[in-house]
Amino acid sequence: MSQHYFAYHFTIDPVQPGTDIVLASLEALPFESFEETETGLTAYIQENMPGAGADMAYDFLENEFFSVTYRIEKIEQVNWNEEWEKNFEPIDVNGQCYVRAPFHEPKNADFEIVIEPKMSFGTGHHETTFMMIEHLLELSVENQTVLDMGCGTAILAILAAKKSAGKVDAIDNDTWCYENSLENIARNQTPDIRVFLGDASTLETLDVTYDLIIANINRNILLQDLATYVKYLQKGGTILLSGFYKHDIPVMEEKCVSLGLAQQLVKERNHWVAMKYVKL
Repeated sequence: MSQHYFAYHFTIDPVQPGTDIVLASLEALPFESFEETETGLTAYIQENMPGAGADMAYDFLENEFFSVTYRIEKIEQVNWNEEWEKNFEPIDVNGQCYVRAPFHEPKNADFEIVIEPKMSFGTGHHETTFMMIEHLLELSVENQTVLDMGCGTAILAILAAKKSAGKVDAIDNDTWCYENSLENIARNQTPDIRVFLGDASTLETLDVTYDLIIANINRNILLQDLATYVKYLQKGGTILLSGFYKHDIPVMEEKCVSLGLAQQLVKERNHWVAMKYVKL
């Protein structure tokens, strides 16, 4: 069954540093994603999560430094195909990887990926996706086992396959993402990618360890499931993490170090970050 969401639209004045303070407070709740806007911030939470759709009682709503108002909107399943066609521009990552929709003209690039979302929440056209593509372009994955956790449209799994990875698995807990991933995999002629509908617990059923794990999700899910990911990462293997902000680095670093991971590289783009770790 597809997932519906509540969107909390926050109007913040002044926008900064108010937005950063509100965001830091909201990250303690099970919000799945955040979007900075011209007037503040929008936070998305699945309707089946505790507190979803309820009014808030946070201290930041009444303070002397900035004003905050908000409204709650229930997001019904959106036809992202239509939104994609209205808003999407091709992504050119450093002249090496070109991500386009079927209605865009092809372009000569080392790697071209054709993506069209079905009804998934989000299209993958985001700073974190861009940085994860950069990380992948810099890595040699030939003949390696690769996992794309929270695969969405499967764009990262497809790139790994196009870079001659030996075995690629992709997992997402959203039915639309699962179906969309299958379609995009067929569209990009990378049929050997295996797609699973599930979450981190799915790894227990696969009996595979990975040379590379890609997890572009969100801070709360990463903190919750990172130990499971590391369990199925080979010693000396690489894990790429994104879906969170620069100010989240300390808490992510603390968690990673506690699990025997060593930081190798951090990329930053518009306050979002993508971190590379190696399992010691």
